[in-house]
Amino acid sequence: MSTSNADADAVTFSDLSRNPRAVAERAARLGRVRITHRDAPDFYLTAADREDQRGETLTTASRLFLALLKHDPTARTLVIAMPDVFPWVRHLSPDELRSFTLELVEALSDAAELDVDTTAQEVIAGWRATARIKADPVRYAQARTATSGDFGPVEVTA
Repeated sequence: MSTSNADADAVTFSDLSRNPRAVAERAARLGRVRITHRDAPDFYLTAADREDQRGETLTTASRLFLALLKHDPTARTLVIAMPDVFPWVRHLSPDELRSFTLELVEALSDAAELDVDTTAQEVIAGWRATARIKADPVRYAQARTATSGDFGPVEVTA
C-alpha cells in the first residue's frame, strides 16, 4: 500500500481496490484511514463504533454549550472564549460577536442532533468574511456604500 508523506494515515483508492482486507485492518488499527482518489473527493474508512463515539462526543459538547446559554442568555462565558478560538473576531462589534457565538452554538447543535454537518462551517466562514471586510477600512467603506439598480441574475451553486 502506498501512503503520502503529508498524511501517513492515507491510502489510495487503488490500494483499497487491490487489497481491501489490508486497508480495513489498517483502519481498525489506526481508527481511520483517509482514502485518496485522483478523480473524486477523498473519504475516510472508519470503524462504526469510533464514529458513533465521535457523534456522542459532539452531542455532549453541543448540549453543554446549550446549557450554558440557558443559564446565561448573554452567552458571556462563551463570548469571552471566542477570541481564543477565532482570533479574527476582534474585528467584530460586541453585538456581532454575540450573534456569531449564538449562531455557532445553534449550528453545532444541528450537527449533533440532526446530522447537519455543513452549517457550522458555513457560520464560521460567513462571520470570518465579515471580519475580513471589517479589518480593511477601504473595503469596509466600499461594502457600506449604497447601491441601486439591477445587477443581473444571481448564480446559485450547490
